[in-house]
Amino acid sequence: MYTKVLLGISFAMILLFKDVTGIFIPNLNDTCLRCLCHVAGCDLSHRCTDGYCGPFYISRIYWVDAGKPTLVNDTPDRKEAYEDCARDYDCSKHIVVGYMAKFGKDCNDDGVTDCFDYVMINHNGGWGCSAPLNSTSEGRRRLELFQQCRLQ
Repeated sequence: MYTKVLLGISFAMILLFKDVTGIFIPNLNDTCLRCLCHVAGCDLSHRCTDGYCGPFYISRIYWVDAGKPTLVNDTPDRKEAYEDCARDYDCSKHIVVGYMAKFGKDCNDDGVTDCFDYVMINHNGGWGCSAPLNSTSEGRRRLELFQQCRLQ
């Protein structure tokens, strides 16, 4: 019960501050977003292939979970809204922020929600983020890319 109240308060605070300052996600700053993009390949010319679009390789389901952000003066009901936003670097950052607002948590139980947790969320999905990255070859590759980016 207490946890549900806190989650409700946190969600209400996100909604309260969204209109004033944008969504605030702890430790999800420009450096972290740059590293999340780096881990995904950050190909700014990437169109859409195999159901993934843009520099963050965002799927339609990810976009929906993120709240269907769109380019300015666009509507999420337009057929190409997802693709157009996901291919645009600034708009795709809004998708990532929306996804982290929904699923962000301390995935590795180290007591802090940080960029490493966001890499885990992007790799494992919002519902299963606690799976270690080093348990698969793709996870190890992403971990290595994240560590490289952090040192830059």
